[in-house]
Amino acid sequence: MIFFAFLGFLGVVLFTLQLASILAATWRCKPRPRDLPAPHPAPPVSIVRPLSGVETFSEDTLRSTFELNYPDYEIIFCVQRANDPVVPLVERLIAEHPRIPARLLIGDDPIGANPKLNNCVKGWNAARHDWIVLTDANVLLPKDYIQTLLKAWDRETGMVISMPIGSRPQGFWAEVECAILNNFEARWMFAGELLGIGFAQGKNMLWRREILEKAGGIAALSAELAEDAAGGKIVNAAGLNIRFVDMPFEQPLGARKALDIWSRQVRWARLRRVTFPGYFAPEPIAGAFVPFLLIGIYGFAYGLNPIPFVGAFAVIMYAAEMLLAWHAGWFLNWASPIAYLVRDLAFPGMWLTALLFDDFTWHGKSMSVKEPVPGSS
Repeated sequence: MIFFAFLGFLGVVLFTLQLASILAATWRCKPRPRDLPAPHPAPPVSIVRPLSGVETFSEDTLRSTFELNYPDYEIIFCVQRANDPVVPLVERLIAEHPRIPARLLIGDDPIGANPKLNNCVKGWNAARHDWIVLTDANVLLPKDYIQTLLKAWDRETGMVISMPIGSRPQGFWAEVECAILNNFEARWMFAGELLGIGFAQGKNMLWRREILEKAGGIAALSAELAEDAAGGKIVNAAGLNIRFVDMPFEQPLGARKALDIWSRQVRWARLRRVTFPGYFAPEPIAGAFVPFLLIGIYGFAYGLNPIPFVGAFAVIMYAAEMLLAWHAGWFLNWASPIAYLVRDLAFPGMWLTALLFDDFTWHGKSMSVKEPVPGSS
């Protein structure tokens, strides 16, 4: 019985860590009006947005780039093919906002295996300013987007990022993706930041040009399959820190399919496996499945019905997550606890799949985490 008591103790410890991460994210996320003033003087900023195809909210997210309350910025849209369906939309938005300096660059610069990075190269090289933001096309930019990024920068900063916060879900599976992006990934990233562990996330990355140029320019981001992982290592090697914004930016989701969510999460888990294996290995205990399993085994060994026993812990856990979502202004409805449960049941399978298999598809391209990167042997 000592063994089962140990399992129960370990389960409670891991459960407590879950609650601690929720508390950390709740403390870190302090909602405020989206009206942060620009600094004085306001440094000019270049926004580089790689594009590929049209999604449900593409017009909303791309239009938001033109509606920022910032006095001096330029927009550089990047697309790999002239026949991409997003091109007419971008050209129309540029024509509708003649007062905002904006360009659409077409072409591909294959510096590595990462298709998004290859698309960004021409935008980085064409940027006129020393402050450069690389932001994905499906991020909805608030009016104080630039000043929110700049506010997080200090003398010890090498990069400022914002993780995506899922919003506007259409259907249950999109709500599950909100549960992953918001209540799990963002939550643990904020908790890690408080411990001095800052990870780069490629949705929004603010750079000072000189920092990346000292490392070899944008081509240095091809040292890893994921450009954010390479960027994070560059910042750490320079003795600088990765900072997070105080209010993360939205990614409107629309409709999602279960297989799409599974494939995307497994893909990123595979990339974490090869770029940060020391952090990938313990990922299963970051979810609620393992602590719930250990607590259930303990209860069963001591003659308790594991379903209501574990259920009591689940109620506490998911109620805390709902309070975090409410406090932070993230998506929340009556089905959210079900989405949290589905997420936690799926995570062990995602992790195991990422561990055992190497191949994945990214932007329609078949790839493998075993593909060589520049400078590897």
